[in-house]
Amino acid sequence: MSESHVVVLGAGLGGTIAAYEIRQALRGKARVTVVNKGEDYWFVPSNPWVAVGWREPEAIRVHLPPVMEKHGIAFTGAGARKVDPENNRIELNDDSIIEYDYLIIATGPELAFDEIEGFGPEGFTQSVCETPHAKAAHDAFEELCKNPRPIVVGAVQGASCYGPAYETAMILDTELKRRKIRDKVPMTFITPEPYIGHLGLDGVGDTKSLLESEMRDRHIKWITNAKVTSVEDGVCHVEEVNEDGSTKTTHDLDFGWAMMLPAFRGVKALMGIEGLVNPRGFVITDKHQRNPKYPNVFGLGVCIAIPPVGPTPLPVGVPKTGFMIESMVTAIAENLKEILNGAEPTHEASWNAICLADFGDGGVAFVAIPQIPPRNTNWASEGKWVHLAKIGFEKYFLRKVRRGESEPFYEKLALHVLGVKKLRFD
Repeated sequence: MSESHVVVLGAGLGGTIAAYEIRQALRGKARVTVVNKGEDYWFVPSNPWVAVGWREPEAIRVHLPPVMEKHGIAFTGAGARKVDPENNRIELNDDSIIEYDYLIIATGPELAFDEIEGFGPEGFTQSVCETPHAKAAHDAFEELCKNPRPIVVGAVQGASCYGPAYETAMILDTELKRRKIRDKVPMTFITPEPYIGHLGLDGVGDTKSLLESEMRDRHIKWITNAKVTSVEDGVCHVEEVNEDGSTKTTHDLDFGWAMMLPAFRGVKALMGIEGLVNPRGFVITDKHQRNPKYPNVFGLGVCIAIPPVGPTPLPVGVPKTGFMIESMVTAIAENLKEILNGAEPTHEASWNAICLADFGDGGVAFVAIPQIPPRNTNWASEGKWVHLAKIGFEKYFLRKVRRGESEPFYEKLALHVLGVKKLRFD
């Protein structure tokens, strides 16, 4: 009997470790192929450091083909043009076709900068969503430091990842103080969240008070329930809304440097496939990470559909954190093992969240178990140890990707920050 063919679409945080873990779990029963757009893995959590020059892009890059080959995983960097789940195949951008028995979709999102006029790297604002974006943001930041002007940081309506926005604001503050020009750079944080520290999770522990306090201490003004209507060169146009979504007031914020996280949507290769994705292009999955219409297709990470935690005046998405993504990977690997053994899948992801928000000279950590309220654990803390832990996390995870290892990290980290056991990064 020939081996089954498992294709992992995407080689970001989720796709890369999924390939490693599935290959290990199904050794002798399936061959694994990774399809990615490009041949490199980038450690995206370090992008705010790249934006201020604390990291060079090369330091957070892993060239994947040699690692994949070493572990018996086929790899192509051609990228997917269109997924065809009816015929179990993917059309690639180089016009080739890959057929599969099982497909793991881990593409991450498409960045919806075009939904707001003048927004994004092709407009008038910076981005830390991709490492090349962050490098361009650093070049613009150096120009700002030569001619200090106001900064606007935050996220726009529909965004579902808020930690990097808070990190970027605080890290900018830290770096500007080091350069002794913070007094010349007013900073405003804008967000669709109904309050500071909501994070798309209706807060975790006391994140509201912790993050508000940080912003007051750092003299960062903020606008919540903020809808960005358009951006022009040097001006961000914002509507601040009431609880019913009606306009409360408008703001025209001048800036010399601006970075706001965009809303996400599904990638073009998945768009419009009825039953596979929702109207926004996110993959529909059940509790086993399996698509209901196409049971040989699984989804994990930022590309899957998750409803918001509750109503908010503006669209506020739920983040897919690393802890959650790791647990999705493990659930899929174990479910595939059961399926190939002739059984029904039984494994479910543990929807927990842990986040290390680095502020350059400190930070905030939180643990939400489960991620969506009500919770069994609802914990947040701050201190300089968070900055050190984030550095350790970067080193550990890059080493793991370079070695082709699939050892779960976030569960160990959660146990550590809750004081259960000592964490080691080696």
